[in-house]
Amino acid sequence: MEFNFSEEQTMLRDMVRKFTDNEVKPVAQRIDKEHNVDLVKGIFKKGAELGLCGIPFPEQYGGAGFGELGYCILLEELSRGCASTCVTFGAHIGLAGTSILLGGTEEQKQKYLIPLAQGQKMGAYALTEPGAGSDAANIQLSAKRDGDHYILNGTKLWITNGDIADIVVVYAVTDPALKARGGITAFIVETNTPGFSANRIQDKMGLRGSATAELVFQDVRVPKENILGEIGKGFIIAMQTLDESRLSLAAGCIGAAKEVISMSADFAKKRVAFGQPIAHFQAIQFMIAEMTTEVYLMESVVYRTAWMYDQGKKIPREGAICKLFCTEALDRIVDKAVQIHGGNGFMGEHPVERFYRDSRINRIFEGTNEIQRLVIAEDVLKKGGF
Repeated sequence: MEFNFSEEQTMLRDMVRKFTDNEVKPVAQRIDKEHNVDLVKGIFKKGAELGLCGIPFPEQYGGAGFGELGYCILLEELSRGCASTCVTFGAHIGLAGTSILLGGTEEQKQKYLIPLAQGQKMGAYALTEPGAGSDAANIQLSAKRDGDHYILNGTKLWITNGDIADIVVVYAVTDPALKARGGITAFIVETNTPGFSANRIQDKMGLRGSATAELVFQDVRVPKENILGEIGKGFIIAMQTLDESRLSLAAGCIGAAKEVISMSADFAKKRVAFGQPIAHFQAIQFMIAEMTTEVYLMESVVYRTAWMYDQGKKIPREGAICKLFCTEALDRIVDKAVQIHGGNGFMGEHPVERFYRDSRINRIFEGTNEIQRLVIAEDVLKKGGF
C-alpha cells in the first residue's frame, strides 16, 4: 500500500484546490447569507466542465477513472470552500451516480450514468421519509405494478438536490410484507414525469446554499425498465451506496477541518492580548495541537479506507467508522476554532461561524452517528471480534 498520492492524484488535488480558491471561496459567504442555490448551481456547471462530476466513475461511463481515492480528494478540497457546494456534488456523485453504478444495467448506465458523470444532468437520491430516517427499512412510499409500469405514491423528505435534479434514485415498497427482506425496490425517476413535484425547504441552520426538498409522488408512472437492480433488491443497493457515501462524507470533514485550523493559526498570530499575539499562549497552542492531531487521524482512516474500497473490499464497518469519527472530530475542531477566534468567531461575517453551523448536520445525515455505532457493534459481534 502506497501512502503517497500518485502524480495524477496530486494533479487532481491541485486542480480542485485551484477551482475551490477561484470559484468557490469568493462566493461562499454570499451563498450562505442569501441561501443562494443558484450560485451553487453555477459552480456545479463550471465544475462539470472541468470533469469534476465524473471523478470516481470508470471512463467507459463518462468518468475520469480516479475511483474512491480521487473522489475523497475532490470532496476534501471542495469542503475547504463551501459545505453547500460540497454536498451538492456529493449527493449527485456519491449517492445518485454511485447507486446506478452499483445496481444499474448496462443500458441504464449508458442512459443515465454517463450524463450524470458528464454533469449534463443533475442527480439526487431519495430514501428518507417523514417517518423513516434512521429506520430506513420503514419507508412507506409505494410502487404498485400496472402492466409495464409501476405507479409510485408517497413522500420523501430532506432530499439534497431534490428540486433541482433531473434524475432521482427513489426507494419504494413493492412488497409491504417483506420490507427490507426483499420488499424494497429502487427506481430511476426522471423528474419531468407527470405527478412528481418538489418543495424546497428553506430555513436551515447550515448548508443554506444546498437545495433540500420534500418530494411528492402522486401516481407517478415509471417504466419497468427503470427498476434499478432487481425487484426487492433496493435495500441492498441503498446500504451499499451509503457505505461509500459515508466514507466520502468523512473526506469532506477533512477539508473543512484543515481550513478552520488555517484560519485559527492565522488569527492567533495576528490577535494581540496582554501585549503579545495569542499564539504565544499555551492554551491556544494546545488547542491547535489537538485540532491538528485529529486531522492527521482523520486523513489516515479515510484514505486507508478509500484505498481498501478501490481494491474491491466491502466497507460497511470501515465506512461507518470513518463517518462516526470524522464527523465528531470536525465538531470538536470547529468548536475550538470558534473559541480561538473569541467574539469574532461568533459573528456572521466571519467564515468560521459558517463552518461551525455547517458541520453540525454531518452527525445526522447519511445515517445518524447512533446508527453508525450500531453498524460497527453488530459487525464486530457477528464476527466475534476485530
